[in-house]
Amino acid sequence: MQRPCSVITDPIFTRHNLARHEERSERLMEIDRFIPDHVVRRPAVPASFEDLARVHDIRYIRTVERLSAREDVSFLTADTYISPGTFDVARHAAGSSVAAAVHATRGEHCFALVRPPGHHASRDRAMGFCIFNNAAVAAAAALATGIERVAILDWDLHHGNGTQEIFYSSDQVLFCSVHQQAEFPGSGWVDEIGEGEGRGFTMNAPLAPGATLADLAYVFDEAFIPALVAHDPGLIIISAGQDMLGDDPKGGMNLWPADYGTLTRRLMDALKLPLALVLEGGYGPSQKRAVGSILEALAGIPFASSGGEARRSTRDVVRALIRLTG
Repeated sequence: MQRPCSVITDPIFTRHNLARHEERSERLMEIDRFIPDHVVRRPAVPASFEDLARVHDIRYIRTVERLSAREDVSFLTADTYISPGTFDVARHAAGSSVAAAVHATRGEHCFALVRPPGHHASRDRAMGFCIFNNAAVAAAAALATGIERVAILDWDLHHGNGTQEIFYSSDQVLFCSVHQQAEFPGSGWVDEIGEGEGRGFTMNAPLAPGATLADLAYVFDEAFIPALVAHDPGLIIISAGQDMLGDDPKGGMNLWPADYGTLTRRLMDALKLPLALVLEGGYGPSQKRAVGSILEALAGIPFASSGGEARRSTRDVVRALIRLTG
């Protein structure tokens, strides 16, 4: 079954900006011409205060709002800035992620091309360029509408520590993250599997530098997809950071742009669910092509299978992950 496909893209996301910072508006502007013509474009929508407060501490939300009203740039952390108007931009990033999830629950693949990114943001603090946790806000909004179970799969180079922290005690949200081991923020080890009712609902696959599509495909096929099928979510959200590309300046992985199309098709074919994707990281010159490959896959264009074999270190990680969570 071929589903409709859309993106949420809007000039508002260029208004959070700091010249020469790695996470700047040019990241998004470069993607625009790689959006296929047949993909529907939708405007950004803001998150309500209630949407944000399901995930974030009210005092933290107010702090972001207050600092955004200044005429100069402020820093929440050494690497996370607030420029004039950032609160409104970040509110639209979170709201557009909620909207992408709504479109997915109605049968449409939707990619929220938003910034600032979100997966490092926790309940009460910013981190790693992230202000509000867009994927978490979308998941919490879906649960509030009556959806019983949600899954979040994070394929960013960096571990989504904020998302993990927010849902670490929940059995309603299955969080799966594949990332480069020992990279920022230093979390996401295989033995971090959740706590309390959420024990077993966090799955981390930290991979050694140099991983290729064969490694990620092995993680998906042997660990993530079986867990996702067992969880039977009403919604799946992808925290889509394309910084595992070989030309990304922040990482040490070896994916190619088309590999993201292959991974997307793998999820589509296995889960038979519409996908809601939320842009996270990706700072290299081929990030825009990777996003284009994802959109082509969502639109039904076939991609080659992975080919090759996963490394022994990857197989060891997956074996440990299954033992700990299975």
